[in-house]
Amino acid sequence: MAEKFLIGAATAAHQVEGNNIHSDYWVQENLEHSVFREPSGEGVDHYHRYEEDIRYLKDAGLNAYRFSLEWARIEPEEGKFDEEEIAHYKAVIKCCHDNGIEPVVTLHHFSSPAWLISKGGWENPEVVTYFEKYVRRILPEIKEQVRYICTINEANMRIQLGALIKDIMARMQRGDTGNLKEAASNVQVGLNMQSDMQLSMMESAKAFGLSDPRAVATFVSPGSPEGDVLVMKCHEAAKKVIKEVAPEIQVGLTLSLHDFQAYDGGEEQAKKEWEDEFVHYLPYIGEDDFLGVQCYTRKCFDAAGNVAAKDAGRTTQMGYEGYAPAITNVLRKVAKEFKGDLIITESGLATDDDAWRCQFLTEVTENVKKCVEEGLPVKGYFCWSLLDNFEWQQGYDMTFGLISVDRKNGMKRTPKKSLSVLGQQAKLFL
Repeated sequence: MAEKFLIGAATAAHQVEGNNIHSDYWVQENLEHSVFREPSGEGVDHYHRYEEDIRYLKDAGLNAYRFSLEWARIEPEEGKFDEEEIAHYKAVIKCCHDNGIEPVVTLHHFSSPAWLISKGGWENPEVVTYFEKYVRRILPEIKEQVRYICTINEANMRIQLGALIKDIMARMQRGDTGNLKEAASNVQVGLNMQSDMQLSMMESAKAFGLSDPRAVATFVSPGSPEGDVLVMKCHEAAKKVIKEVAPEIQVGLTLSLHDFQAYDGGEEQAKKEWEDEFVHYLPYIGEDDFLGVQCYTRKCFDAAGNVAAKDAGRTTQMGYEGYAPAITNVLRKVAKEFKGDLIITESGLATDDDAWRCQFLTEVTENVKKCVEEGLPVKGYFCWSLLDNFEWQQGYDMTFGLISVDRKNGMKRTPKKSLSVLGQQAKLFL
């Protein structure tokens, strides 16, 4: 697939660009009783400073950048496409090429147009048609300059959130309300469990013009089994369009995966979790060109269920363990069942201790190199994230970035040592 190993960093449009005013996230962030700790606001102004940020990648010795196009910017109203926004993303792609950086484009990374949610969102079967129309409009604009497309980021997130909510409801029924933050750390996305969720759900429904709070089906909301299938149908529809228009483009999606480990008595649950999180998607992705593997931590099980690792290490700002071997453990497991290429589309550490991040990146990249030497079809590694940014409901406190951003001082960028460390580690593959 790739003439060279892709190594760089990743972002998502809503988390870095700022002022994504037509998105569902913008609506929910600005409710009176929002579940978000703070609104995204100006973001970290990547929208205007992408040239500077991409140059940092080049200067560090990296060769690839994974980023997303924002559907809500491109189609702010149903059927009305914004030519200026399309031109903006074409300029970002051109900037990548001008700097010797391979653009890896994600078509949907969590945020959606607000109008889509008002029409039933990701539980409405028509979402497949809406998504296909978006892809069909944008693809001719970028097909000559893009070789890798991720259709949907963490396509299994809605099922993971459904399982999380089920777990939280069980905890509440037991009167166990003191560990909701711990429960939230079981998914690899920033959630705030300390807010008044019921009020927020009611306000959210009203904002989207829906009468039932349960009908607010954003991408990052608990999904039904039917909604899970709709996400896969969206992927299939997008892939079909891409292969019709530009068959040479390599297509895949990304999944949020955990390194499931079993102690005595936990084997069956670990197996079931893996089947839910990965195996049951194989009928939909088995013929894809690549799979984007995203993993940050492990989950351990014994006869009692989910338990802390017996040899647990440091905990990240997100509340889960920063476990470097997780990503390569998952790669080896995925490669047994998925026969396409593998790209690590996200791997990183939320910490204000950059020395730890440097150590983490060194260990992870050396382990990935071993996977390549073993013959696994691993074609790329993307650190999450290029910039300290907006970690969804957790706001700006989670610092994943290789570059810090002073949002109170003109969005001043300061590259961290970890950026240069990743650049040095790139030499393992190039």
